Amino acid sequence: EVQLVESGGGLVQPGGSLTLSCEASGFGFSGSGMAWVRQPPGKGLEWVAQISPHGNPSWYINSVKGRFTISRANAKNTLYLQLNSLKTEDTAMYYCTHMVPWPPLAGPISPPGSRGTQVTVSS
Repeated sequence: EVQLVESGGGLVQPGGSLTLSCEASGFGFSGSGMAWVRQPPGKGLEWVAQISPHGNPSWYINSVKGRFTISRANAKNTLYLQLNSLKTEDTAMYYCTHMVPWPPLAGPISPPGSRGTQVTVSS
């Protein structure tokens, strides 16, 4: 059974930072591309960042380029998302997924089966 458990969200002021983690089990993590998606309040799911099985390359949507960094530790079956210079528009529920598209960050997003972690950016 695939299990994805996100953590690390919270309330942060604009300009602040957070590190999200996603612990994965039940599938071949080290051989799988992974991605982060998010759902802002009242809006649909959107791709945020995607990473290849061995860590390179990775891809980002334009609005987070230069501010967010996706990474992974295959020995720990864990995916990360470093969020820097946070903006109010980054407020969303963040989910990780192993259902990644090709080309990257394109196409429909399968509804997450995990709980996600809430990121709220507010002063």
